[in-house]
Amino acid sequence: MHSEAELLAALRRYWGYATFRPLQERIVRSLLESRDTCVVMPTGGGKSLCYQLPAAMLSDRTVVVVSPLIALMQDQVAQLTQMGIPAALVNSSLKNDMQSWVLRKAQEGAYRLLYVSPERIARPDTLVWLRRIPISFFAIDEAHCISEWGHEFRPEYRQLNSLREHFPDRPIAAFTASATRQVRHDIIDQLKLREPDKYIASFHRPNLRYVVKECDSRSQSALLLSVLRKYADSNLIVYAPTIARVEETVDFLEEQGIPAIAYHGKMENDTRRKNQERWMSDEVRVLVGTIAFGLGINKAAVRAVIHLSLPKSIEQYYQEAGRAGRDGEPADCILLWQKRDVGLLTYFVQQMEDPAERERAWQRYHIIRRFVESQSCRHHQICAHFGETPKFKSCGACDVCSGELAWLVAPTGARRAKRPRPLPQKRDASPAGSLNIAEKLGAMGKPGASGAGTPSPPRFAERAERMTPSDPNFELREYLREWRRTIAKEQNIAAFVVLHDTSLDEICRMQPKTLLDIRRVPGFGERKTELYGKQILEALARFRAGARCAAIVERKPKPAEETLQLLAEGKTFEEIAQARGRQLNSVMNFVAELVERGDLEFQPDWVGAEKHEQIAAACARLGSNLLKPLKEALPPEISYGEIRLVVAHLHQQETEA
Repeated sequence: MHSEAELLAALRRYWGYATFRPLQERIVRSLLESRDTCVVMPTGGGKSLCYQLPAAMLSDRTVVVVSPLIALMQDQVAQLTQMGIPAALVNSSLKNDMQSWVLRKAQEGAYRLLYVSPERIARPDTLVWLRRIPISFFAIDEAHCISEWGHEFRPEYRQLNSLREHFPDRPIAAFTASATRQVRHDIIDQLKLREPDKYIASFHRPNLRYVVKECDSRSQSALLLSVLRKYADSNLIVYAPTIARVEETVDFLEEQGIPAIAYHGKMENDTRRKNQERWMSDEVRVLVGTIAFGLGINKAAVRAVIHLSLPKSIEQYYQEAGRAGRDGEPADCILLWQKRDVGLLTYFVQQMEDPAERERAWQRYHIIRRFVESQSCRHHQICAHFGETPKFKSCGACDVCSGELAWLVAPTGARRAKRPRPLPQKRDASPAGSLNIAEKLGAMGKPGASGAGTPSPPRFAERAERMTPSDPNFELREYLREWRRTIAKEQNIAAFVVLHDTSLDEICRMQPKTLLDIRRVPGFGERKTELYGKQILEALARFRAGARCAAIVERKPKPAEETLQLLAEGKTFEEIAQARGRQLNSVMNFVAELVERGDLEFQPDWVGAEKHEQIAAACARLGSNLLKPLKEALPPEISYGEIRLVVAHLHQQETEA
C-alpha cells in the first residue's frame, strides 16, 4: 500500500504537479493494487497519467500500453523520456536491429512503459517475447475501439481478448474518453476484466459552449469566417467531412488571407506530421482536418472547434469538440451543418454490408439528427447519451439555453464569404482559347485587386494585430513560443513535449528568476527543470533586455495566384497537385472555380472535344446543378473533375451571354 505522501511525491517529481485531478489518485491506487480497471474520462481529463504514474513507481517492471497510432506512441515516449521515465515503443517505424535492441532491454526490465499497437499484439511472435518481459499490467488506450457498439470499432482490437488467456495473472486496465453504458459493458466483457474497479468521470464540460446552426454552403463559409475573425489570435480546429472539403477549405481561407494548413489520411506521413507540428507549435493557428486528426492531440489552448458537417455519432462529436478548452478556459464548439450532410451520412450507412453493423450505424445516425434538430439543452443531451443524469435542465452554455451568438452571423453584400461571380468582362483580343494568365497575375498583385470583382478582406495578420490582447505578457508568450519551437526542432520532437501551453502561460504569469521558481511552475518535474530550467531563465533575461519574437512571415502566393502561375508554366493538373500538395480532384475543382468566376480561360485540351461534347449534351438533358446524375449518365472514363470543368465553362458562358 502506497501512502498519499508517496503518490504526491512521485507526481511532483515527474510531472511537477502538486495535486491530482478528479479520480486520478483513486485510479492510480487501483492499478498499484493490481486491480482490473475500466476508466471513462473525457478528453483532457488526464487519462495517460493514471497508468504512467503507477508505471514510474513500479521499479523493474513494465506497463505494456496498447495504443492505436504510431505518432501518438512516439509523442508519449518522447514526453516520458523528457520526464525521466524510461519508455520505448515497438512498431513498424523501427528498423529490425533497433527492434531487437528494444526487446532485449525490455526483457531486462529497463523500461517502465512499452508501447505496442493492437496489430502487433495479435502476432504470435509478440506473445512469445511478451512472456519474457516483467509485465506489471496492461493498459488499453482508446478501449472503445474494441466494441462493435462503439463509433470507432476496429477489428484488430477484438484480438486483445487473448491477453487474459495468455497472461491470466496480469491486471488489465481499459481507458477511453467516449463510451456509452452499452460500450462500457462490452469493453469489460471483451477484455474479460475481473470485477474491475470502474471510474466514470462526468461528461459535462461546463467551460465549453455548444452551438449548432443549420446553414447552406454560402452561409457556412461566411459563418466560418466569422468564427476565425472572432478568434484571430487563437488556435482553432476545423473539421471537414472529406479530403476534398479539407483542401477546398484551406484554399478558401488562404484566399481570404487566413493562413491554414491541412491534415488528412492521404497525405504522406512526413507532411502530415510536419503540418500537425506547425499547428502544435503555433506557427499556423488554423488546422483543417478530417476525423483522422486529433487522436492523442495534447494541446490545451484550443479556443474553438468548428465542424463543417454532421458527425456520424454523438460520440465522435463529443470526442472531437472536446479538443477545445482543455486548459479549462472558455471555448466554443460550433457545428455548422447542411441538409446535404444527411444524404452523405445515409449513403455511407447504406454501403455497409453487415446487417448488424448497418443497424447500429442507423441508430447513431438518428441520435445525431435528434441532437442537432431538437430544442433541448445540448449539454444535457450529451450527458444523457452517455448514461449520466445531470441535475441541471438549462446549462447557460449552448445555443438552446442562451440563444444565438451575436457575433456568429453571415456577412451580407460585398463581404459575403462565397466568392461572387464577377460581372461580365470584355475578353482580350487574343487568339481563341489562349490562356491570358500573365495579365491575370499582374492584376492580382495590384492594390485592391482580389480576382473576384470585390476588394480583398483585410489580411488575417492585420486583423490579428488589431485584436491582440492588451495583456503585457502577450509579447513574452510569443517570445517563449519561438524559443520552444527552436528547441523542438533541434531535438526533433513535438513542441508540447518541450513545454505545455499551460506551463508556458504560467511562466509568463510568474516570470521566475531562479531554478527554484521554475520548480514551482506546474508541469516542471525534476528532469524537465534540469533539461530546460536554465535555458528558460536565460530566455527571460534576454526578453527583459529587449529581445522580442521574430515575426513569422510565410511568404507564399495565394492559392489562385499559385495555380495560375503553374498553369502559365505549362504544368499539368497532376503536376500542380504534386506542387501544391493537393489531390488531383481538388486541383481540377479549384481550376473550375477560377473558370466560373472569370479569372481563367477554359482550355479545350483539359477535357478533349469528344468528352466536352458528351458532358455538354448531358447537361442539356439533365441540367448542371447536380454532378452525380451527370456522372451516372456519362461513360465511366469521364471523371467528376472533367464534368466540373465543363459545367464551369458552361456557367461562365451563360454569365457572358
